[in-house]
Amino acid sequence: MDSSVMDNFDKWKEFLGAQVDKAQAMGMSDEQISNVATHIGDFLSHKVDPKNPQERLLKQIWDECDESEQKTVARVMVRLADKAH
Repeated sequence: MDSSVMDNFDKWKEFLGAQVDKAQAMGMSDEQISNVATHIGDFLSHKVDPKNPQERLLKQIWDECDESEQKTVARVMVRLADKAH
């Protein structure tokens, strides 16, 4: 992933939106995409330092959520990303 994508939240949403489009084109269901997004969110929360205030806020929200709430946050991020692309 290009580091400049992670530096700009709008570019990040567009990048994620393109990945959602690819997953949909491959026949993945919305639930499958959300499950992948949940795993990615967990990885990012534990392994990647937020690059901007929006990512820092998202990490704080993610870290405060239980597993069910994280799945909801992931679904919302998938929708935001899909609309951004």
